[in-house]
Amino acid sequence: MTDLDFYAHVATRGDVLGAGISDPPEAWEAALGSDCLDDVSHGLMRRDYGLVELSFEEADGAWSCFGISVRIHRLSTGDASMVPPPLRNAYGSFAPRVRSDELSAVLTRLGHSIEPDDNATTTDVRRYRVAETGTRIFVVADPDPYGYGGPDPDAPGPRAGDVRSLSLSPSWWRSEN
Repeated sequence: MTDLDFYAHVATRGDVLGAGISDPPEAWEAALGSDCLDDVSHGLMRRDYGLVELSFEEADGAWSCFGISVRIHRLSTGDASMVPPPLRNAYGSFAPRVRSDELSAVLTRLGHSIEPDDNATTTDVRRYRVAETGTRIFVVADPDPYGYGGPDPDAPGPRAGDVRSLSLSPSWWRSEN
C-alpha cells in the first residue's frame, strides 16, 4: 500500500489503522503508539502524532475522539519522523507532498465524489468535500497569499494544487452538511 492509499482510506473510511471517531485515546495509542504530544485544556485534548492530529472531548470521565486531521503539509520538509512508525510499516514511505488531482483520482476510482465546499473565508486554501463521508480536503490555492514572492522551486513548501490536510469531524461539519 502507498501513502495515497492511506489518505484515501481516511477520507472514505474515517479511521486510521482501525481507530476512529468516538474511540478513546487508548485505542489510538494501540494503533499509532505512545510517541505523541497531548495538549489538554478545559475538557478538550489535542493529541499530535505529527502527520495525524486528533481532537478529544471528555464527558462523564471518559475521553472520546471527535476529530481526525491528517496534516500533509507537515511532510513538506521531508522529515520522516512526522509519520508514526505504525503508518510507515503499513503504507511505506510518505512523499513530501500530495497533489489534489492524484488524490481525487484515487477517490473517484473508489466510487466517491469530491465537490467544492468553499466557505469564502480565505483565498489561499480551497476546501473540498467527499460527498459520501463529509471528509474535508484542504488544497493550497495560493502558496504566497501575502505577496512575498513566488516559491523557490527547489525549496520545500506548498505549491498550488497540493493537499494541505484532510479533516474528518462529524460534529464540526454537521451544520454544513
